[in-house]
Amino acid sequence: MRRLIIPLLVLLSLGACKQASEGGVMARAVPERADDFVFENDLVAGRFYGEALEGNPTSPGIDIWVKKPGALVADEWYKGALEDPDYYHHDHGGKDCYKVAVSLGGGASAPLICDTLRYPATNYRSYEILEQKPSKVVFVLHYPEWEAVPGIQVTLDKKVTVRPGTYFCEVEDCYVFSGSETLTVAAGINRHPTQQTIENEMCGSDRYAIWEKASDQSIEPENGMLGVAVIMKGAHWAGASTDGLHGLCTKQIHSGETLRYKFGSCWSKGNIKTCESWFETVNKQ
Repeated sequence: MRRLIIPLLVLLSLGACKQASEGGVMARAVPERADDFVFENDLVAGRFYGEALEGNPTSPGIDIWVKKPGALVADEWYKGALEDPDYYHHDHGGKDCYKVAVSLGGGASAPLICDTLRYPATNYRSYEILEQKPSKVVFVLHYPEWEAVPGIQVTLDKKVTVRPGTYFCEVEDCYVFSGSETLTVAAGINRHPTQQTIENEMCGSDRYAIWEKASDQSIEPENGMLGVAVIMKGAHWAGASTDGLHGLCTKQIHSGETLRYKFGSCWSKGNIKTCESWFETVNKQ
């Protein structure tokens, strides 16, 4: 299923955990947890869903993990989850208290056709780790061809760069498609209208940011607030989706053209404690 570029990264060993905690960034496939692909720096963490989780859900969405600034924690959390599947839903200096479901989650993208997001038919199916060093980690997730609408076939290679000391990750999406000269693609964040979590939100010409309560408190209560944002310089449009589920930034692209944007998040139990501070951080990008 996956190309293994750095074999040691898929092992949950004490040595691997020690190596990760000493660096500023990490990313790896997690075959021991339903083919997740996790990424992390000293401020943020998250994961993409893999093949073993398809149907539960099949979603390109980014699952945001909140954490306090400092050490890398993902390997420790996954190790704990081997004995307690809900380990990382409990607070160990951070947690997973974010609801993705079938959505863009905390900053994924998808074609937007006739006001509807056309998600990949599968979760990511293969990956490459292009670069791994203390100053950055770069990986690519491959989503195989799917039919966005009848007559339009699409594939996606999602390249993500994670650097230390920032709340934002950089994305370079390459959509290759047939059946249309151009395609409108939207990057966005889940507004969780069903849970009604949003306390404040901000929309600019090329960015969308929210300040919300934890959207997944099914395992334990969480009183910290989450900031989530997406930024697409040169966006053709930004705003809430017609169904209200997402805050979006969109751009029209040609097949093979690189779509660049950033996604980011924070936790009020870390260094960014108010929506004003979060929105100021977003606007500095």
